[in-house]
Amino acid sequence: MQVYGAKHMADSWRTVRKNTIQIAEDIPADKYGFKSTPDSLSVAQMLAHLATGTHWAEQAHFVEKKHALEGADFGRYLGAAGAMAAELTTKEAIVDALIARGESFALQLEAVTDAELAETVTLPNGSKSRFEMLLSIKEHEMHHRAQLMVSERLLGIVPHLTRARQGR
Repeated sequence: MQVYGAKHMADSWRTVRKNTIQIAEDIPADKYGFKSTPDSLSVAQMLAHLATGTHWAEQAHFVEKKHALEGADFGRYLGAAGAMAAELTTKEAIVDALIARGESFALQLEAVTDAELAETVTLPNGSKSRFEMLLSIKEHEMHHRAQLMVSERLLGIVPHLTRARQGR
């Protein structure tokens, strides 16, 4: 019996993306060029990266339904995602992409069967279940969202989750 399936993953993904969108909306457009350090991505670059970051998983798991991924696959997928991210040059475009691509990914997650989640995908350095690989998309977004919350703090913005906690 699988306790955490595709529906749960999609619901959890929607919660994570909703919080990312809130951060994107809370940061003023004139601060989208802010970098917490010179070598960091700007707020705009990080949000555009997140908006297109599901591309590789969509291609590998939903379109091509790969059972083995090679380094060249990741290069191809990430190159396409990078090109898409580079086209997102305004706050409005980034927020729109976060919303649209986030819900598209959630709908695709919901359609995955338990059998598909249990499949093993061979990678250059081992193998993982499709479940683990799809779950890692959410983990990746949460990693970058934490960085964005630090940027908010450095910009003098109290993150929305803190504001909500303070309100209680």
